[in-house]
Amino acid sequence: MPFGNAWAALMLVVAVSSFWIQQIRLIGPFSPIHILSILVVVTAPLAVWYAHTHKVAAHRSVMIKLYLFALIGAGIFTLVPGRIMHTVVFGQ
Repeated sequence: MPFGNAWAALMLVVAVSSFWIQQIRLIGPFSPIHILSILVVVTAPLAVWYAHTHKVAAHRSVMIKLYLFALIGAGIFTLVPGRIMHTVVFGQ
């Protein structure tokens, strides 16, 4: 359990810190990656609450979805043209 709490806390730190990244500005100072940040800020505490209340199936479901959305979503956003990873993967 301490590792799970630490992982959730670090996810929250990273999600909150992303609000200071403002290189791609589509909606004011925000970009699509901030949608993922909001998702993490809302669902990580919910998942921890599910774990503490012994709702294992709900906890598992939320954590799997959060992991997949964060992994796939963030991966897609890193491949947007003009980003460094786009150049690394697809070249100039």
